[in-house]
Amino acid sequence: MPQPRTAPQPAPADTATTATAPKARIYAMLDTDGDGVASRHDYFVRIERARQATGRSHDDPLVVAALTAGERAWAAMDANGDGVMTYEEYAAWVDADKFDNVCRYALGALFDLADADQDGALDRSQFTALRQALGNRAGNADAAFDALDGDGDGRVGRVEYLASIRAFVTGDGSPMGEALY
Repeated sequence: MPQPRTAPQPAPADTATTATAPKARIYAMLDTDGDGVASRHDYFVRIERARQATGRSHDDPLVVAALTAGERAWAAMDANGDGVMTYEEYAAWVDADKFDNVCRYALGALFDLADADQDGALDRSQFTALRQALGNRAGNADAAFDALDGDGDGRVGRVEYLASIRAFVTGDGSPMGEALY
């Protein structure tokens, strides 16, 4: 795999006080092996973990859809095609437009993997399993579910899930995002 042109720089360590806190927190989760860069492998291992957590086969249409959306997202994020995305590249890339036109589809496809009955909502166990597969701690995923389940019905809808992640990524504030990351 080609190496990055510059030495990788990890996300800022003091993310709680910087304006880049949401981006840094998400980037740290994307860097699944903790080597300071998010590689293609890091990105796709999360999809594989979600597949395993949901018990779906490799040829399940929802898995294929998640991989296809993941390929599109990775191609957009790794614009120079070197197989890695530094924090600087990610922070410069991600914004509301990129979420709406790229990330929403990849994250929505992962949501669909976890939605066992395909009713557009996840219960607590489905939500927690998905978020753990994507790299969040169980306690954080549980707290995020509580933050997102505003009506207390024990379910989180796809639209509200994606809107909450978008709000966090774009700096608009998201109780779910704060709990997850």
